[in-house]
Amino acid sequence: MTSSQPDPTQSEVSQSHGGGLVRGLTLRSATAIVISDTIGTGIFLVTSDMARAVGSVQLVFAAWLVAGFIVFCGAFCYAELGAAFPKAGGSYVYLNEGLGPLWGYLFGWMSAVLERPVGIATLAAGFLRFAAFLFPAILTPLFTTHIGSYEFVFTVAQPLAALVVVAVTAVNYLSVKFGGGIQVFLTVLKTGTILLIVIGGLFYTRYAPNDFPTRIVVLPTGLGIIGAVLTAMVPAMWAYNGFNDLGDLGEEITEPGKNIPRAIVFGFLTVGTLYLLANIVYFRVLAFTTVAESMHVASDVVQRLAGSRGAAALTIAMAISALGALHVVILTGARIPFAMARDGVFFSFAGRVNPRFRTPSGSLLFLGGVGAVLALTGTYEELYSLFVFAVWIFFALNAIAMIRLRRKQPGLNRPYRAFGYPVTAYVFLVAAIALTVNLWLVRPIRSTLGLLVIAAGIPLFYRWRKNSIASLH
Repeated sequence: MTSSQPDPTQSEVSQSHGGGLVRGLTLRSATAIVISDTIGTGIFLVTSDMARAVGSVQLVFAAWLVAGFIVFCGAFCYAELGAAFPKAGGSYVYLNEGLGPLWGYLFGWMSAVLERPVGIATLAAGFLRFAAFLFPAILTPLFTTHIGSYEFVFTVAQPLAALVVVAVTAVNYLSVKFGGGIQVFLTVLKTGTILLIVIGGLFYTRYAPNDFPTRIVVLPTGLGIIGAVLTAMVPAMWAYNGFNDLGDLGEEITEPGKNIPRAIVFGFLTVGTLYLLANIVYFRVLAFTTVAESMHVASDVVQRLAGSRGAAALTIAMAISALGALHVVILTGARIPFAMARDGVFFSFAGRVNPRFRTPSGSLLFLGGVGAVLALTGTYEELYSLFVFAVWIFFALNAIAMIRLRRKQPGLNRPYRAFGYPVTAYVFLVAAIALTVNLWLVRPIRSTLGLLVIAAGIPLFYRWRKNSIASLH
């Protein structure tokens, strides 16, 4: 492992003329990727889940604010790591450098077979949920089966979601520059959609806020409040997720030492502001009980503001937002199996680069295929809780890796140093541990399955590593 970084200009030249990835993403594209990756389906849907979890407007906002503060602390950590190690794979590289090859591999394994495929499937399911607002027949059940006490309902939406995953994977196959351009356009559309909702809601005066009930259940007390807020933070964390993915594209960003930190911090500040404004409007326009019971809270708000046609138009924009997030999750996620295959600790075909489009073709096909299969197996709510549990385990490990690197490699070239260190790093670490433990207590079966999938990668690591070492001799 080395602590020195190559000159960006030389790196770009060598990559442009070699067979690897190419630095084609500017600061504007990188910022757009952060915003577009983060603003997917969550802000338009999960406030109702949070309202049911905590029972009051005040605690919904507490969950959003606490989650936002924690993620902002994490954004500083990822900005430092991304600037120091601008390589394909993001956390795979950071954990390799900070904790050792096994930990980097376990992140990559989890990302390749669990986190990214689940995220892809969740976004596709969210897209179809928006589509169902316009075409309710999409939710028509095809068959129902029981696995023990669990009832599995297979609807028209699930095969359609799988087809959406295949189509977006094909777009990613074409070009990284093309993908970056798509994200700039989609980011304008996403932020514009939220701003339209916010502006319309701020001028909405049909009802006074005092007409709304502030709870639908008895408020939790004492430690119950902490547990309720932690539970509500799970969907909030799904909505905030995306700030951490830019580092996966480290080899494809121009001037990464400057642009990665700027894109992460500015992108998250933009997203956090828009989210708070949107939630203010939701509770200004709809009664708390209506928000809690809604399946399409943003669409219901727009329907109140602008009627059915307005709701249909904004729902289409939200659906496109989901597609944009799906696009960038596949774009960034495919670089992780690619980096692992290049290091000899993953299936070798994932290391292939298409000679014409200069994209990691083998990794894209793997990720899109697994994501399409998962899209057939679950619904939006079932999928995002598993995603959050898996990813926040490794958020904690990334915080530990950064803290350890500060101690073990004080001379490491760090173009950006995390603001507020060490406080921000420890806040992020403790919060990540608390969130994963609480989620395991709330959903023990699903969380345990996630742990088993992660652990299943350990014997494969030693097998691949043994084969890699043997090939060198």
